[in-house]
Amino acid sequence: MNAQRPDLKNKTTLWTRDFTIITLGSVVSMFGNAMSGFAMSLMVLDISESTLLYSIYIAMFTLPQLFMPVISGALLDRFSRKRTIYSLDFISAFLYILMAGVLAAGWFSFPVFALYCYVLGSIQSIYMVAYESFYPLLISEGNFQKAYSIASVLETLSAVMVPVSTFLYGKLGLSPLLFVNGICFFIAALMETRIGAEERYIDEQKRNTPENSSPVRQVLTDTKEGFRYLAAEKGLLAIAAYFTFSAVCGGVSAVIVLPYFKRTFPNGEYWYMFVMAFSLAGRAIGGMIHYRIKIPAKLRYRTALAVYIIISVCEGVYLYFSFRVMMLLCFIIGIGGVTSYTIRISATQSYVPDEKKGRFNGAFNMLNTAGALAGEFAAGTLTVFIAGRTVLLLAMLLCALAAVCFIGGGKKYVEKIYNRIE
Repeated sequence: MNAQRPDLKNKTTLWTRDFTIITLGSVVSMFGNAMSGFAMSLMVLDISESTLLYSIYIAMFTLPQLFMPVISGALLDRFSRKRTIYSLDFISAFLYILMAGVLAAGWFSFPVFALYCYVLGSIQSIYMVAYESFYPLLISEGNFQKAYSIASVLETLSAVMVPVSTFLYGKLGLSPLLFVNGICFFIAALMETRIGAEERYIDEQKRNTPENSSPVRQVLTDTKEGFRYLAAEKGLLAIAAYFTFSAVCGGVSAVIVLPYFKRTFPNGEYWYMFVMAFSLAGRAIGGMIHYRIKIPAKLRYRTALAVYIIISVCEGVYLYFSFRVMMLLCFIIGIGGVTSYTIRISATQSYVPDEKKGRFNGAFNMLNTAGALAGEFAAGTLTVFIAGRTVLLLAMLLCALAAVCFIGGGKKYVEKIYNRIE
């Protein structure tokens, strides 16, 4: 359990200078990424007209996230997470602008584009561990739920760029959107260089490192320690196990839903956006509720377990209903999703010590990525033989069962984490 951090001690306001900078930087990069990311998906679907190739495209972005988080998590407990964040944003800016130029010149190769997505996925996987491990250091004591509700709302609001992306992609193509995304990353990186928070965990790790330890050996030791820490904390292990299954189902959904709408309905991508807008509305409203109203500590565990089951059932069945029912179920999924995220991330990030956050987040993200990859490949294969919405239903029933087994079965340990006072 964390000791109170000296740099944030006695501060009650959430909106410190550093927290404001990281939030504004996130807004800029999120909105640019949302705009170009969906357009990239549409381009792949338009060119390939294949759910299998679409799943390969998604998997190429996801694959490096299988091993990168573990290695980077060990490194980021010993080096500056802040420098890592803005350096990766500068690199991303260059890569997006470079690809924009290549596409503008009229050259395209699917294998090269897949490799490009692999590189972006590698950067993203390192960035997420750095960000998730650095972000809690900028939150004043007692404000974890409020801070993560803001992060969730911003991520949700960035999705308003999806319809903008669809319109601009149809009018201009992908190249200009990638260029704008590159500029967004560059602006975010400049803002992030102004963060002044001290990273005291680095000195702590240096004091605990033997003088004759080689860098490679130490990384391997730290990587193993991350998994040992996760295994020793039964509550964290149960949470990680459930979210691994949840990631499997998320991978299935990512491969099935958009192609289902495009194939089933005329102008299906627009119907997809319209239905998904209700999920986003649910997430936005839920996030604002969590910002204003704090869930009582004693109710967080029971709330989380109920939410996990409800959103799994809703997401499993919504493709079988009319558009109106789809919208209602997606709205419920949205509110449930932001509640799930806020409870889980605020509880675990306030529970894990600062000097272990990188390793924990790396191990957690690796397990989630393994699950997402399994889901993406399984969905791409199973849809050749089984209707897509049937595959999604079976996956979501599995997710509900995992919630009962891991979160319900591990109540003694999970409740201690979810119901603790920040």
